[in-house]
Amino acid sequence: MNPIQGVEETMLLGYNTNGLAHHNLLDAIEILAEIGYASIAVTIDHYALNPYEDRLEEQLARFETRLRSHGMRSVVETGARFLLNPRVKHAPTLMDPDPDERDQRVDFYCRCIDIADQLGSDCVSIWSGILHEAITAEKALARLAEGLGRVLSYADRRAVTIGFEPEPGMFIDNLERFERLLDRLDSPYFHLTLDLGHLHCTGETPIAEHILRWGHRIVNVHIEDMRRGIHEHLMFGEGEMDFPPIMEALAEVGYRGGLHVELSRHSHNGVWAAKRAYDFLKPLIPKSAGSPQ
Repeated sequence: MNPIQGVEETMLLGYNTNGLAHHNLLDAIEILAEIGYASIAVTIDHYALNPYEDRLEEQLARFETRLRSHGMRSVVETGARFLLNPRVKHAPTLMDPDPDERDQRVDFYCRCIDIADQLGSDCVSIWSGILHEAITAEKALARLAEGLGRVLSYADRRAVTIGFEPEPGMFIDNLERFERLLDRLDSPYFHLTLDLGHLHCTGETPIAEHILRWGHRIVNVHIEDMRRGIHEHLMFGEGEMDFPPIMEALAEVGYRGGLHVELSRHSHNGVWAAKRAYDFLKPLIPKSAGSPQ
């Protein structure tokens, strides 16, 4: 599914299931729908549509049915901490020196593309990983482009959009490096997952200006509060971000996807966090957009 075409004429409030990590996925849908959310970002994990589980098809069918019953949209997120390696967070990645480990990450991304295809999700959201070697930026970029090219080839065949997320601390950590990567890859399904807090963290401000520049590429948005120079996802009001101009810019570029709250460290109080985040964000969305009442 390509969400750039044939979408609803609304910006949808959504929530990432990494902030409800202790909840059953079906319960998470019910809770988020009750609060008022209209989209869900599913972080694939051990007990969340794990593509290596024998019962995946059964879980997918139940999840899709529940989504449709509430008229909710979805995106597939791939940032599980220990799904592929129980000892090393986020490993392996497309930046690893071992080609076999890079192959494992490519295989995982392709499995997530299959899941997104079945669910009709707006996109699969991915990132580069950390570069642990002292090699040149050009060599590292070539390595990433090779692995990502294979992922995009599979996404093209499935007609599933990829949203690439610059992540502080990873090889592609800002929009400037994303642009360099974009120059090496040619696919109508290669777009941008924009984490608004990351922009503030890395000093890519004013955020609204970046939204206006990249609006045509944005397919998925993560939102939280944050402080400059500190990569810590905070509850709204606990950081430094000014949200009204951000919301206005998203409306100006005609963004029609999910605005997904990402508070992974709030799972111990996930229901409260989801409700508080919704109550903060809902009044800020321009009247011409928003999740259904």
